[in-house]
Amino acid sequence: MKAVVMAGGEGTRLRPMTSSMPKPLLPVANQPIMEHVLRLLKRHGLNETVVTVQFLASLVKNYFGDGEELGMELTYANEEKPLGTAGSVKNAEEALKDDAFLVISGDALTDFDLTELINFHKEKGALVTVCLTRVPNPLEFGITIVDEEGKVERFLEKPTWGQVFSDTVNTGIYVMEPEVFDYVEADVPVDWSGDVFPQLMKEGKPVYGFIAEGYWEDVGTHESYVKAQADVLERKVDVDIDGFEISPGIWVAEGAEVHPDAVLRGPLYIGDYAKVEAGAEIREHTVVGSNVVVKSGAFLHKAVIHDNVYIGPHSNLRGCVLGRNTDVMRAARIEDGAVIGDECLIGEESIVQGNVRVYPFKTIEAGAFVNTSVIWESRGQAHLFGARGVSGILNVEITPELAVRLAGAYATTLKKGSTVTTARDHSRGARALKRAVISALQASAIDVRDLENVPLPVARQQTGRGSAGGIMIRTTPGVPDSVDIMFFDGQGADLSQGSQRKLDRVFARQEYRRAFPGEIGDLHFPASVFDSYTGSLLRNVDITGIAESGLKVVVDASNGSAGLVLPSLLGKLGVDSLTINPGLDESRPTETADVRRAGLVRLGEMVASSGAAFGVRFDPVGERLSLVDEKGRIIEDDRALLVMLDLIAAERRSGRVALPVTTTRIAEQVAAYHGTQVEWTTTSPDDLTRVGGEEGTIFGGDGKGGFIVPEFSRVYDGTAAFVRLIGLVARTQLTLSQIDARIPRAHVIKRDLATPWAVKGLVMRRVVEEAGDRFVDTTDGVRVVETDGRWVMVLPDPAEAVTHLWAEGPDDASAQALLDEWALVVDSAGR
Repeated sequence: MKAVVMAGGEGTRLRPMTSSMPKPLLPVANQPIMEHVLRLLKRHGLNETVVTVQFLASLVKNYFGDGEELGMELTYANEEKPLGTAGSVKNAEEALKDDAFLVISGDALTDFDLTELINFHKEKGALVTVCLTRVPNPLEFGITIVDEEGKVERFLEKPTWGQVFSDTVNTGIYVMEPEVFDYVEADVPVDWSGDVFPQLMKEGKPVYGFIAEGYWEDVGTHESYVKAQADVLERKVDVDIDGFEISPGIWVAEGAEVHPDAVLRGPLYIGDYAKVEAGAEIREHTVVGSNVVVKSGAFLHKAVIHDNVYIGPHSNLRGCVLGRNTDVMRAARIEDGAVIGDECLIGEESIVQGNVRVYPFKTIEAGAFVNTSVIWESRGQAHLFGARGVSGILNVEITPELAVRLAGAYATTLKKGSTVTTARDHSRGARALKRAVISALQASAIDVRDLENVPLPVARQQTGRGSAGGIMIRTTPGVPDSVDIMFFDGQGADLSQGSQRKLDRVFARQEYRRAFPGEIGDLHFPASVFDSYTGSLLRNVDITGIAESGLKVVVDASNGSAGLVLPSLLGKLGVDSLTINPGLDESRPTETADVRRAGLVRLGEMVASSGAAFGVRFDPVGERLSLVDEKGRIIEDDRALLVMLDLIAAERRSGRVALPVTTTRIAEQVAAYHGTQVEWTTTSPDDLTRVGGEEGTIFGGDGKGGFIVPEFSRVYDGTAAFVRLIGLVARTQLTLSQIDARIPRAHVIKRDLATPWAVKGLVMRRVVEEAGDRFVDTTDGVRVVETDGRWVMVLPDPAEAVTHLWAEGPDDASAQALLDEWALVVDSAGR
């Protein structure tokens, strides 16, 4: 006997899950509902099956193919238009006309004994046998009455409570003889229970009802869909679960990686190649799909997670459904009954209330509170670029596919035949992405100079030597799971705002240039990169007095690429040096704030015990520098900026220094004392480097370990800053602690407040209004200066739903009071 699986319904009640996936492919315990149905058919010997398809038919065909993987023979009958339950089977008449056949829905979960049903049909000599079951609430189903012999006496489709006369309902599973097709008109919509069965009964044909024992759930609503998952996990239905039951009720599929410190409370299911980190908690009735990542601190309870989903740290998911390829970012909360469609982005600290529907391809911004369904609205990322280029979680937000599109867009902004310099840090992720970038550049008629693994300042310097631009890929500082794709201009500096917008437009429109075969770009690997860099550095930066000073320094390379430059550089400087952590460590391409702090403490101990003049610690890509004085005390980054400023201004006695407006105003006092002046810039690195490259600029810095040495380069360069500092200390014969002691103490406090994108403009307007007659500086954001000299600055973040606040006063208490006052203004406007 053959079987017919009806798999053509749209499943409108299950949207948004079925907006981009046919209902039969919805996973239950990480297998499509229809796969459970097909396995049931095979178990009862029904190996030859015709599948009727209509809505998103190609997805069903592509998934199941000819049925070989299931050990079955599948053929398909395609409906050009909806034909109803009977019309769709009539459409497959040619394959079914020779013998009795069984009809079953592809979107109902059951473990009925189909063999018993077939035997009943044969024993009764029925034309049609309707499989029936008893349910507590029959309102959504067709009620059926049978006599003592099992003959159907009456049908009633979807009754009201006043019409309910039985709890025995039609399951949509039938055994039929081919003669039934004589009662179904071809190519028009016809239903079995509404059209065909009443006619058969009217003519006295043998229509029987078989009341089956076992489990049956019509997965037609979100509630029944979630219930079906729980029933499978509770083993209330006899279906196969692919995986290993590692403890009672805990099912884990092949290749899944579950940390021993993750908390699992079954019954639950974790799909193949999923990864659950330490500290994550997964509670009962949760189904985690294939290739899902559950980060530390995440909490899941009664959640159904489809494939390839990223669940960020400290997120909270309860009783919800998440579609494929969706990303849930840090500390987001999704409440009971919410359904998130495929390929959505749920931003950091956002809240999706219960029963909300978010349709596919939507973005919920960070910090948003969503209490109504998101159907048509879509807020894509307004701007690709953040403070560090294009940043995101590796293989979640930043994938090789995205890298290819970004590189193609960047290449399109340049002339054919131009040269682009590429580089990376020492992480495996950066290495893989760079290869994708190089391929895209070459395919867009761009020649590539690949530096491989070099410090970031070296990549910038080499880009400025004849390239039209550059791309550097590195691990995001302090975030090991994330990467930054950094784009440079022809001088090696970050792209200007205008160039970023141009790249943004090309990327958004997907208007990528493609090269003809003869135009494919070349790939070169330049030699002697480090010698070129160090030679240029020593020619341009003043190193007089270093060799004669007898200085001893301790240098911590942080197991990063800065260590690749230091050996030849320190030898040429003639300084007595001790280098620690010089080797590359692929497992540590970046470091957290705590690790960096611990490294500085160890560096301080070595400086103090060795009698060194000072110690320096590079970040892993050699861009930034932290200082330790001769006593082994850490000089905080904002303080190190003032120390460097004091030394350089005292030596030069003229010129200007470039500093972001968030820097303490003590810097003005230091600069003025030595006859120099401060030019305030925005917090954007490209603005600071722009001023750093102008004539008359003698120094620049951002207060976060980034220093500009204009005589050598207009970008942050930790190695150049180190060489400059050695020369200054050698010539002044002053210790860093002496210089630090003569600079007044600064009292700047910073705070970040979550602010939805929709109210950022309102927040800034309220700040200006609240400022009243006080002096307002709009160099970047809004800086309000009080009459007593205290100031507060309010700046909306360009890439995140956050507003940054800084305040400075004569002491910490005064600065804190001012910050609290303006935080209330921002917070009240953002509500």
